[in-house]
Amino acid sequence: MSRYRGPRLRVTRRLGDLPGLTRKSARKAYPPGQHGQARKKKSEYALRLEEKQKLRYNYGLTERQLRNYVQKARRKTGSTGQVLLQLMEMRLDNTVFRLGLAPTIPAARQLVNHGHITINGKVLDIASYQVRTGDEIGVRDRDASRKLVEENLQYPGLSNIPAHLDFNKNKLVCKVTGVIDREWVALQINELMVVEYYSRLV
Repeated sequence: MSRYRGPRLRVTRRLGDLPGLTRKSARKAYPPGQHGQARKKKSEYALRLEEKQKLRYNYGLTERQLRNYVQKARRKTGSTGQVLLQLMEMRLDNTVFRLGLAPTIPAARQLVNHGHITINGKVLDIASYQVRTGDEIGVRDRDASRKLVEENLQYPGLSNIPAHLDFNKNKLVCKVTGVIDREWVALQINELMVVEYYSRLV
């Protein structure tokens, strides 16, 4: 299954605000489709599926990638839901987005894939790279890269930078000082429902 490339506002109308997917807001407050305005009581499965879809679309993952992340979170100590969110947030593309270097996570992924971002002084074009404590994220020392990032910094997707990222805007360098806390996760989601959804499948 490939990554979703369809209309993003359609997804936000269905699932609610997804800060990583788009900065636009839907004009219509009800879900898309012929029966969008007909409110129906959702089953327990539908609620869990909706929370899973929020996570998947916000971070731009395929179904297989998300399932692998859930399995990885289960193997680690601590609350599976919180560990899962930490794995999502510590991806390189999401970290670039949270620094304001790109307006959305898809834009941040493109920035990484095109070789504009460095990790510890080396160009890294793998968007799923897990950022670790002590890593130094920077912008490639090229005029094109710096100009692109400086333009994005004027209109960041999210205004607040998480506490675990020590960002120097003048030098365009960020030091990762730890792992993100749950309170800094911008996506409004019930991660326990995502874990429950996969408990029957994984």
